[in-house]
Amino acid sequence: MIFHLSIDARDPQRVAEVLAELLGGEATPFPPVAEGSWLAHAGDDRNTMVEVYPRGTQLIEAPGKGEYMGAPGALGEGGLSATHFAMATQLGPAQIFLIAAREGWPAKYCKRGGAFGVIELWMEGNRMVEVLTPEMQAEYLAATTLPNWKAMLAHRNETQRIMA
Repeated sequence: MIFHLSIDARDPQRVAEVLAELLGGEATPFPPVAEGSWLAHAGDDRNTMVEVYPRGTQLIEAPGKGEYMGAPGALGEGGLSATHFAMATQLGPAQIFLIAAREGWPAKYCKRGGAFGVIELWMEGNRMVEVLTPEMQAEYLAATTLPNWKAMLAHRNETQRIMA
């Protein structure tokens, strides 16, 4: 099962709004990765989402225990892109890390926004897949509802207003 995927677009807001309309959901900003990014929420029981980043955004593996980063870049530069997806697995973390090691691919556990865990698996070293174990899937489903996302955005906006 795929929970979310990411793409890039010239006009992320417009693309997210059209995708949300097609999904029967709603579009919201998605500031954590790259400024100008948007989310198309399906509003379904799996919290299905499409992340839409500005064209040319690249997802880059962070050193150490850090989470991936979004950065502007030239299209196709270094084989990097904004494309990624989150997937469910019945495997446990140890099995996922063994597979990553066998393939020679970087992998690490990250807690997204303190809300849900994922294992960042970097296929061939430059394409990220967020792999979610059953426990991580439960965290994800609880955290990524549209009402929770709107509450997070409101809190973020209020914090930015106070700090300005």
